[in-house]
Amino acid sequence: MSDLKSIPEIASLDAARDVIRIPPQMDVPVTPRVRQLIDTTGFQRLARIRQLGLVSLVYPAAHHTRFEHSLGVYRTALQFVRQLQHDPRFVEAIEVHDVEVFLVAALLHDLGHWPYCHPIEDLALPGVPEHEMFANSFLLEGEIAETLSDSWEIHPREVVELLSAKPRNRAGRILKSMLSGPVDIDKMDYLFRDSLHAGVPYGQHFDRNRLIGNLCLNRTGDRLAIIHKGRTAAELMVFARYVMFSEVYWHHAVRAATAMWQRAFYLLYEQVDLDELFRLDEVAIIEKLRTVAAGGPATELLNGIFGPTRDLYKRLGEYHVLQSPSIHQRLARRPYPELVQCSEQLATELSQRVGTRIAPHEILIDAPPVSLEVEFELEVYSAKEDTYHMLADVSPVVQTLAKRQFDDYVKRVRVFVHPRLREMLNNVPDIDEPLEKVLSEFG
Repeated sequence: MSDLKSIPEIASLDAARDVIRIPPQMDVPVTPRVRQLIDTTGFQRLARIRQLGLVSLVYPAAHHTRFEHSLGVYRTALQFVRQLQHDPRFVEAIEVHDVEVFLVAALLHDLGHWPYCHPIEDLALPGVPEHEMFANSFLLEGEIAETLSDSWEIHPREVVELLSAKPRNRAGRILKSMLSGPVDIDKMDYLFRDSLHAGVPYGQHFDRNRLIGNLCLNRTGDRLAIIHKGRTAAELMVFARYVMFSEVYWHHAVRAATAMWQRAFYLLYEQVDLDELFRLDEVAIIEKLRTVAAGGPATELLNGIFGPTRDLYKRLGEYHVLQSPSIHQRLARRPYPELVQCSEQLATELSQRVGTRIAPHEILIDAPPVSLEVEFELEVYSAKEDTYHMLADVSPVVQTLAKRQFDDYVKRVRVFVHPRLREMLNNVPDIDEPLEKVLSEFG
């Protein structure tokens, strides 16, 4: 049996000293060896990378950083372990060293993020690493690697494996489900924190304490589950995630800026050293790309997002899986280079119809990316009956929001146009017809 109470970080949860205060009035306990990790150059870099990137163009207070989020995730990890140490199966399976690796992984889980990372990853372009892999350059050598070895007696490869490799044993599967699963420490923090800073209620109205207080292991004892009393809190978390995607992450103006950023990056990425680029902070990465753009089409796109005046592209068409299934189906999850070709052909087609040249970069098609959101599969334990059921089987809310394809209902296909073209193209009688024509020719 592991004595998890002997871990100083777990004990520090109840201490009122040596803390870092983050919103909303949340104290993150910091032991000397945790502070060593926080003070490294690699971790401090996260203080110059916003958690939500372009969302602040729509929700102006959403300027919180991955530094703050990482501290919030770490604190949640401590709470998870403190709760699960009362579960005999957890204590039997998990050693003290396993928990220490988990806590480090929680703190450092976003180490490989660069500015505006997710929109770039969604393009799935050759040569662009996944941020989990990019983190290895920070974890496997230098300050962080030395701190892990010297102060934690952890081999850096152990953290890498927990963050990005397939679990090899029961302990690994349990800890992996706590890091990345239906009710993981990452979602538990970002839904709440993103909602708080965006100034919307959607991600704050699930009972985090109730959910954490009812954590347990699943039927086979190798993944996270919840006790029946936490079911309503889990349902509300599912709904919070759905609404945050619908109203914040995939807000039409956020997606307009995202489409502009993605096209600009697509035009420029082969002209830059990506390893060097992704180590820059937000200000530096924008200036670097502006320099490389050298007055070309990408300059106009970047200026529209980051210039002195916000000049975002406008919606010309919007296609939902229910209202426009044909267009949605043919564009959703299409490889990004094909979306670019479609949009360029659409620009040519519309140019002919209005008698004015429309540049290829002035029409952008935004569609759900190839990769899908993680489906919500969580077991619920009823102590009274000593039975386990899938949450989606006992909850009509979850059955609707998690069993159906999440992406199809919150991620719409949109066509965006340069602001100067909006009024002109609004006079085209049926804007869907030229798009349908392009799609039929494209295949």
